[in-house]
Amino acid sequence: MRLGYLHLPRFPLQRRLVESRSWVGRPAVLWEMIRGGKRITFASQAAQGAGVRPGMTLSEATAREASLLQAPHLPEETFEALLGLGESLLTLSPAFQVDDPEGLWLDASATHLSGGEEGWGEAVLAQVESQGLQGRVVLADQAFTARALARVEGLAVRAIPPGAEAEALAPLSWRVLAEGMKGTFLDGLERMGLTTVAELASLPPGALLTRGGTQGLLLQRRALGLDRAPFVPTPLPEKLEERLSFDWPATVLEPMLFGLKTLVDRLCARLSGRRRAAMRVGLTLELEGGDAALLSISLARPTRAAKLLLELVRHRLDGVSLEAPVVALVLSVEEEGPDPGHQRLLGAGPDGEAALEVVLSRLAGALGDEALGTVALRDHHRPERAVQAEPFRPPSHPTGLGLIPPDRTLDGAGPQASPTEQSRPSRLLTPPVRLEVQLRGESLLGVRLSGGWKRTLGLAGPERLAGEWWGKDAYARDYYRACLEGVGWVWLFRDARDGGFFLHGLFD
Repeated sequence: MRLGYLHLPRFPLQRRLVESRSWVGRPAVLWEMIRGGKRITFASQAAQGAGVRPGMTLSEATAREASLLQAPHLPEETFEALLGLGESLLTLSPAFQVDDPEGLWLDASATHLSGGEEGWGEAVLAQVESQGLQGRVVLADQAFTARALARVEGLAVRAIPPGAEAEALAPLSWRVLAEGMKGTFLDGLERMGLTTVAELASLPPGALLTRGGTQGLLLQRRALGLDRAPFVPTPLPEKLEERLSFDWPATVLEPMLFGLKTLVDRLCARLSGRRRAAMRVGLTLELEGGDAALLSISLARPTRAAKLLLELVRHRLDGVSLEAPVVALVLSVEEEGPDPGHQRLLGAGPDGEAALEVVLSRLAGALGDEALGTVALRDHHRPERAVQAEPFRPPSHPTGLGLIPPDRTLDGAGPQASPTEQSRPSRLLTPPVRLEVQLRGESLLGVRLSGGWKRTLGLAGPERLAGEWWGKDAYARDYYRACLEGVGWVWLFRDARDGGFFLHGLFD
């Protein structure tokens, strides 16, 4: 199995620099509590230039650089961040394994779909760089070999041919093989004057096994590129959520928007990797003092477009009044669905569609989800029961189909009947409104509507609908599509039981 290893040098610190603009170019470190003291785990290049090294105590580091920026390193957050990054790469790799805290193993069995192994590696780095991160990718048959070579400065993308692992590892320091090992056996190898992997691989296997036991055997197998560590894909979390904490409490919108863009980009990248789309997102504003404000944003249709989602979240924040400064943001997907995709027409741009999405989502946010709806057909023969309201979802693409206007008119005179003759009206009146009409024989001359008489300019029909004769709600109606002067096309019927006329619908 071909594996790719994505190495992200000082990943927790890289992520911090993406989230905090004030840290860029400054000496900065992350620390952990180790043996009762704060010890440096990651140091920026500026901090290393001032003599700060991982393993130092925070006090020693601050003594070397008084302007040092520092924050705790939280391993659980680093793992979640790597997990999110791995999800964003699922469009290139069917599975990944987190290697906390600086890397990911990726299933590279489908690199032929991305132009070969080097093309695949470049695509992985492009996705990583779009999130403001830097890394290196190495492809090999063995997990250990890929990781060891990726951790060494060199080419951004490197593919090791099958069977060439030992040759690729040969010039490296033999210490790269001893990761996770301790003991006097390693000190003895140091005293022997060994420097490279090739020198270690040349030692007799029996001597290494006799002196080092399982450690000696493992060292030589790694040196020969024979370490077959299993690839165990990391399971995906059920809930999609991204979190960002501010260096200082935010009291204005501008720093919050910067953080929101980072969260939205990450969340949409994860949705893209899963081939999913958000239908509703939740934004939690954690406030100073422990309180929180919860906002929910409904989307007009499922989407994973970061620009659109950011615009909707920004609009939702307009006019929000908070009792305390914001210390952290949490953006989560509350409802999701399959990504429907979208095949655009040639030459079509997204601006009009994005504008519609924004308007619809703003309406839903301002008036409530129930205020924005559409009419859907049900399988029922009675007209007033054949439609139902449901949440509005714009069509995924224009149908390009039109209806042929009918050519039936009253006595062959007047305009053609409505182009919607083959459909039901978009608006039904419940209950139908009884009409006062003018008749000449069986011909409808006019209708009294809105306080005045409206002359009939065209009429199509009848369409007879009847049913439910077995119960008390039996009906028998002759429906017409009528064009009324000053009104337009309407849908009315004549009740077969009493001969009365009723207005039942309007064509928009």
